Amino acid sequence: MKPKYFILLLASAIGFKSRAQVIVKAGDPHIHYMGRVAFQDSVAVLSWSGTSVKINFVGDGISFRLRDERGDNYFEEILDGKIVRVVHPTTDGTIAYALGGLTSGPHTLELFKRTEWAMGKTWFYGFKVDEGGKVLPASQTHKRKMEFFGNSISCGYAVLDTAGKDRGTSLYEDGYISYAALTARYFNAEFVNTSKSGIGITISWFPLIMPEMYDRLDATDSTSKWDFKKYTPDVVVINLFQNDSWLVNMPDNAQFKARFGSKPPTAEFLINAYRGFVANVRAKYPKAHIICILGNMDATKAGAPWPGYIQKAVAGLNDKNILTHFIPYKNTLGHPSVKEQQVMAEDLENFIAANIKW
Repeated sequence: MKPKYFILLLASAIGFKSRAQVIVKAGDPHIHYMGRVAFQDSVAVLSWSGTSVKINFVGDGISFRLRDERGDNYFEEILDGKIVRVVHPTTDGTIAYALGGLTSGPHTLELFKRTEWAMGKTWFYGFKVDEGGKVLPASQTHKRKMEFFGNSISCGYAVLDTAGKDRGTSLYEDGYISYAALTARYFNAEFVNTSKSGIGITISWFPLIMPEMYDRLDATDSTSKWDFKKYTPDVVVINLFQNDSWLVNMPDNAQFKARFGSKPPTAEFLINAYRGFVANVRAKYPKAHIICILGNMDATKAGAPWPGYIQKAVAGLNDKNILTHFIPYKNTLGHPSVKEQQVMAEDLENFIAANIKW
């Protein structure tokens, strides 16, 4: 069956070119943003995985304009709850991505950034609803709020690499089908994904660790701070230590030398570092339920000490609303596949349903 809508790409050196339309600029209150979104000259700057732009409207067509920093990002375009295409914005920003031939009645369009901030920024300029249409007020349909602090697993790194090569380029990454996004949708929760591939609590594969990144609006700028009052989650999920578990055993690695010198960190150091990070999150969200999870890569395989470190760190906080949960080792190579992300989500969903009332 053919779809009832059609998709066009309209190019113009000056941006949108059309008959009379309803113009909705990026800063318009009719637009609902999810995630840590910055603004520059009334243009929205999208960088974090899972940030999204949503609008409600009536009309038979709508278009929008994006400009990408490097042409390395991908977005899911979601119409009335269903993905209709993947958008790969260009660097010149002259393309108007148009969606036409829609049925009469109200619609919701969402643009969901499926790639992480390491792929660069994307600038969103606004929507235009075709002649005869109108914009509807922004609606908050989510009953709950979640935030995830994580690494590549939470970003959906290599999840689309069905060839099994575990490639981490943007083409193979999709945060929309990560366990984090799946879990949030299961609970009808808005979510913020404060995650980065390769990051750890005490050491990363690059010169930045989560305690230095977690409070940023622009993750690439140490002076750019997120206002935690703008978003208060009911449930926070922390899934970190996988990268630490590798790097603390690599004394020749440049980041090991920068962080630890010539000696690996002690168990006490690791426990205290994890406890300190969780305490910082608790200070930002005094009433949230916090779940410290680990999995499903080899940091949770049989005999690994990392779940024990997390348990000891959390026990030292003496907070009944901070829980631990460990997702079993998937026992396959590389990062989680689509199915393995789904298994993770189901595991976490069951744990939350059994342990948290929200």
